[in-house]
Formats: sequence, C-alpha cells, structure tokens
Amino acid sequence: MMQGPVLIIGAGHAGFQLAASLRQHGFSGRIGLINDEAHLPYQRPPLSKAYLKGEGRPDSLMFRPDKFYRDQNIELMADRAVAIDRAARRLLLASGASLDYGHLVLATGARNRLLDIPNANLKDVLYLRTLDESEALRQRIASGQRVVVIGAGFIGLEFAATARAKGLEVDVAELGARVMARAVTAEISQFFQERHTAAGIRIHLGVQATSIESDGVNVTGVSLSDGRHVPADLVVVGVGVLPNIELAAQAGLAVAAGIIVNEQLLTSDPDISAVGDCALFASPRFGGSLRLESVQNATDHARCVAARLTGDARTYDGLPWFWSDQGPDKLQIAGLTTGYDQVVVRGDPGQGSFSAFCYKSGHLVGIESINRASDHVFGRKILGLNRSIAPEQAADASFDLKAALS
Repeated sequence: MMQGPVLIIGAGHAGFQLAASLRQHGFSGRIGLINDEAHLPYQRPPLSKAYLKGEGRPDSLMFRPDKFYRDQNIELMADRAVAIDRAARRLLLASGASLDYGHLVLATGARNRLLDIPNANLKDVLYLRTLDESEALRQRIASGQRVVVIGAGFIGLEFAATARAKGLEVDVAELGARVMARAVTAEISQFFQERHTAAGIRIHLGVQATSIESDGVNVTGVSLSDGRHVPADLVVVGVGVLPNIELAAQAGLAVAAGIIVNEQLLTSDPDISAVGDCALFASPRFGGSLRLESVQNATDHARCVAARLTGDARTYDGLPWFWSDQGPDKLQIAGLTTGYDQVVVRGDPGQGSFSAFCYKSGHLVGIESINRASDHVFGRKILGLNRSIAPEQAADASFDLKAALS
C-alpha cells in the first residue's frame, strides 16, 4: 500500500471520487485535494440541466458538505498547481506553497474550447462548464430574450431546450450536417432535431458563426457563413473542450490529445497517474487509446487508481455510458458506437420511446436509448459481459432481452 502523501490536482468528479475511494480502501496517509474553483467540489451534469432551470441552490450540487472533508481528513486546498518537480516529487502552487508527494494524480479535466471570431470576448457571449458560468446564465435567461447557441452538441442542445422552455427565442447554429453528429446515430439526431424544432427552436445546419455583431457594448446578433444574420441579446457557445495537459507537458510527461497513461492509468512517470477528461488511456477493451468525457469515465478511473494505490492493481476496463436530458426527453448511451456499420431500431420513434442498437460486423457495440431506460440497463449488462444479440433479435419487439442475459 502507498505510504507517502497522495496529492490530487483537480476536484471535479474524478478528483473527488479518488479522495473518497482512497479512504474507503483504508488509505490512512495524507490526502491533498487541490481545488482551483471557489466552491466545494460539485457535480457538473446539472449545470446544463436542472440547476440551469432554476431548480436548487448551489449547495444542492455539492458532492458532500464541508464536514465530510474534515471527518475524512481530506485536505481541501483552495489553490492552483503551477509546476511539478518530478525529481524532488514536489508540487508548486500559485500561492507560493510547495507540497511533497508520494504519488501525484492529475485530474485536471478539460476547459471550454473558445470561439475565435470577431467580438467573441463581449460580456454577452457565455460558456457553460463551471458553476459560475451556469450561475451567470441562470441570471441572464429571462423570457423574451433572444439567444443564439453556437454548437449542437449535448451541452448546446441541453441549454437550448432549457432556454426555450423559459420562453426565450432560440436559434442554434451547427457546422455539422446533423445535430450531435459526432456522438450519436442519424436516427437519434433526427428524433432530437424534430423535437427541438417542434418546441420552437430554429436549428441552422452546415453553417458557421463568422462574427458576433454588437452596438459597441451589447451583442445584437450573429452573422452566419451562409450570409444570414440572426438577431440576439445573448450568445452561448458549446463547441467542445480541450483537455488540460499543459501542467503535465511542462513536467516532461508524455502527452498527445490528452495525458498519455497506460492500462492502469499511470503516466510515463511511475509516481504520477492521470484520470478523467484529461487522460488518454490505453484500452484493452477497445484496442488503442481513448479519451472520454463522462461522469462514468471520471469516477471509474478514480476507483481504479484508488485500488492500485491501496494494493489492488488492475487493468482499467470500465464500460462507457453517457446521458443527456434535453427538454422532456432522456437520451442514454451504453458502449462506444464508433465505427458502427449497422443500426437496428427497437421501439417506436413516433411514440417518443425507442433505441438504436449499433452493430459492427454483426456484433453489438452500443445502444442509444431515448426514454427507454430498460434497454439502457440491458445494454450496460450485455456489453459489460462482452456478449451480443443478433440484429434481428434486437429488432423483434417480442424478443425478451432479459432472456439473453441468463
């Protein structure tokens, strides 16, 4: 078992889970959790969903109250890591303090990819990843306002649905040929496009925002690459994220599209691990390397590293799953559908409840479900067992999915 202090940089889902899991596994050494946000560690998913709607206060988002950290003897440090001295096994902080570590865990997460067009830095151009950003938007989204959302990924569409429900005029500009094109099948994209359009959201596909127009102080609209001008009082940007790899790179650790770690989530330095959104991990389950952005990935990574640091080293083999709440609809995804070559629909899109079973060379690789939680649960179970059902079984509503698990 690890004896020296464990320092964790980043107090998001991965960082918090790692600190909690270390104590659950009986680790009694020093744990330092370095938190560069001015809040207790909190959950991110509600920021674009329930919290944005005005449900709950900030403390409803916190993983645990302040008392938990004191009781568990987890040192929550309001500071920012600025440099790693690997030879001395020491971490330097923005406050000027330095901390020695036995093991260092990088849970640095990701940050919003910024829009690089004229006037993108105006105060009416907002992003949505942190509690402060969600709070700023929550104060701003009043009925009757006009908002342009740039990017039709999960975050953009979750925000768009919430804003529309609150009575705002909503336009969404998306470069791709369909909404959420990088994340879901065409069947799921089509369903959500129709649902959002029916709710009164205007979706503009195959267009780029070329500039944000203003009267010198306030945003007045967005110009699109097809020559159109969309009036706006507010612009919300959701064009993806960039992993925070700079600290690792400056310390000479191997990085690419993430901090490179092996199948046990160790970096090129045996005293340093990386977990969550920032980690590009070797995956025996999928072959090659992956970087995933999800709560499941962050928490399962953290549990895997906590087990290793307390004497139970194993290969990371988590099954990815994701979800998105958009208006009244819940999308749930089990598995990774990259490279699928066949989609079988189970259920009825017209009834607002169906699943897309995704196959690659006849083998089930993922299930995307809308308002069909039982299919999602089945997907997580069967994919976790590395088993499959035939496409014709998936398409047959009378086929008992549970029987396939026995």
